[in-house]
Amino acid sequence: MSESGPLDPFVSPRFGQIATFLRLPHVRDPKGLDVALIGIPFDGGSSYRTGARFGPREIRVQSALIRPYHPVLKVAPFERLRVADYGDIDVVPTSIERTYALIETEIGHLLGHGVRPIAVGGDHSISLPILRAMARQHGPVALIHFDAHTDTWDEYLGSKLYHGSMFRRAVEEGLLDTRHTIQLGIRGPLYSSRDFDFQAEHGMEVIPIGSIKEQGSGWVGERFARLAGRKVYCSFDVDVMDPAYAPATGTPEVGGLTSFEALTLVRALRGLDIVGFDLVEVSPPYDGPGQITSLLAANLLFEFISLLGLRSLQ
Repeated sequence: MSESGPLDPFVSPRFGQIATFLRLPHVRDPKGLDVALIGIPFDGGSSYRTGARFGPREIRVQSALIRPYHPVLKVAPFERLRVADYGDIDVVPTSIERTYALIETEIGHLLGHGVRPIAVGGDHSISLPILRAMARQHGPVALIHFDAHTDTWDEYLGSKLYHGSMFRRAVEEGLLDTRHTIQLGIRGPLYSSRDFDFQAEHGMEVIPIGSIKEQGSGWVGERFARLAGRKVYCSFDVDVMDPAYAPATGTPEVGGLTSFEALTLVRALRGLDIVGFDLVEVSPPYDGPGQITSLLAANLLFEFISLLGLRSLQ
């Protein structure tokens, strides 16, 4: 195992030791890193239940169980990659604009050193400043977006910046390759019959939850394959899950993915050139016994890192 590999998850930390993602070392210097997990404890863009600012902290705690070898992908990612917990970005809870500036700067700093960021929110509004930094580094990126909602609404209560509008803003700002954007897991009540007009106008593919359940993960993987050769950003909103498996989120929608389906679909991203991930909307105050949502999120982080480790072998 490399020096940046995790500690044995069954060795208890010393009393008072601060938890890190996957028990990785805490490293604030991007030099020499391949992958940085970075917390963004901000929920000022939430429109319903707040609490996602506590997501990074609880996911760190639950990630202590994760072991270093992925038996399905057959990769030990920490032997292939230099990975660390980069800590949290300083946010401004009372200002989404100032928080966006801080996120964009920090993510840009990581990208400038060749580091692939895995951002842990926080609410989904944090994806916009991340995509601004991504586009500045790579140009417009392809997007794979796991979510119950399309997040392309225009505004909410007069605000154009919140967790339901960031992908509309990203399209308007030219940050996304819309013809190579896939949104999947979409379901639930809408504001009107025209809520998908924006996607149709810009050529964005929408895969509703029913299609996933009927066609299966193999079919979804075939849809992912058309993004091969593109720079791909992946955004995973935990409300794509059925609340029975992930109750701790700001805007839950019934009828979503199971935990196994989520893991299988993330593994279907293998082979793509993924330049970054975010995992958002885990709100620990609403979690069930055993912190099952945060535990799922921790496992998804390991899936993301394993995909990057697998890519390094190619």
